[in-house]
Amino acid sequence: MAAIPHRPSPWWTPDVHRDRRPFLLGRNAIQAAFRGYFARHDFIEVDTATLQVSPGNEAHLHAFGTEAIDHAGGRHPLFLHTSPEFACKKILAAGEPRIACFAHVYRNRERGPLHHPEFTMLEWYRAGETYHVLMEDCAALLRLAAETTGTTLFSWRGETCDPFLEPERLSVAEAFQRFAGIDLLATASASGETDRDALARALAAAGIRHAADDTWADLYSRVLVERIEPKLGFGRPTILYGYPVSEAALARRSAEDPRVAERFELYACGVELANAFGELTDPVEQRRRFEAEMAEKRRVYGEEYPLDEDFLAALSIMPDASGIALGFDRLVMLATGATRIEQVLWAPVAEV
Repeated sequence: MAAIPHRPSPWWTPDVHRDRRPFLLGRNAIQAAFRGYFARHDFIEVDTATLQVSPGNEAHLHAFGTEAIDHAGGRHPLFLHTSPEFACKKILAAGEPRIACFAHVYRNRERGPLHHPEFTMLEWYRAGETYHVLMEDCAALLRLAAETTGTTLFSWRGETCDPFLEPERLSVAEAFQRFAGIDLLATASASGETDRDALARALAAAGIRHAADDTWADLYSRVLVERIEPKLGFGRPTILYGYPVSEAALARRSAEDPRVAERFELYACGVELANAFGELTDPVEQRRRFEAEMAEKRRVYGEEYPLDEDFLAALSIMPDASGIALGFDRLVMLATGATRIEQVLWAPVAEV
């Protein structure tokens, strides 16, 4: 069968480049400023391999696969990573206390104004520190991005956000109650069990349509996507924290409420910018969660990814830590006024 030619993507023509160049120079300036921030705070910048034995083990993340061929002709599957997280945590286990990483990462089935199959993830980790410190980092980096580009407001699709204001801190349970009138934690137990029927009744009462075969996680996602995320980060940034344990596969449980995990996400102008964890360091619990995620992936998509046994072994000696992944290109978009992610990428991937 003949290959289907890709559509022309003339980002390299001088007139198109001329229009994109201010966004690209803004990107470079923000990246340089962020590197300065991390250097001043005693972070070591690390560089992780793109090819991994496992691309990540979250049910709804889709990877690009390839293979390595050894000298005898043997073929071994490898994947382009969806995040440098596994490698970064191995570096924490090796003894580095503060690390930062600008990594090119790859996610399949994703393309749109805010999505690109290859993009830049900025991750940083703090050993021995809580994820509340990461919230402070986020506020500082938003201000720094604005100062670097000379903007006073982030903007996206006609909405604005003042990056100089302290982010609102809103729990997931508070958000469900405020925007949907749903008592989310009444449907989740301290053991991690969930009551699908109770949540379905709550969605029906709130007028949110759902399917009969939706799982608890599906119902949760419907509320989050339809009622909550479109309301976050307007006027000022929002930090949404305290996710149900079942929705935080790599985060440890909260000491204040075992029904929720130490996970937060950062929003500005309704755009999700970052995802942070108080890191889970129990390899047995992490394996159990990964296996549950891969079982769900098999059920929904008919495929699964292998587990990274080195990563699970590293967790046994990894110190308590907090870590965060920030979509660097998205932040550049908001700070420069770009309307599509391709505008802030020096060499976008051709569309197929």
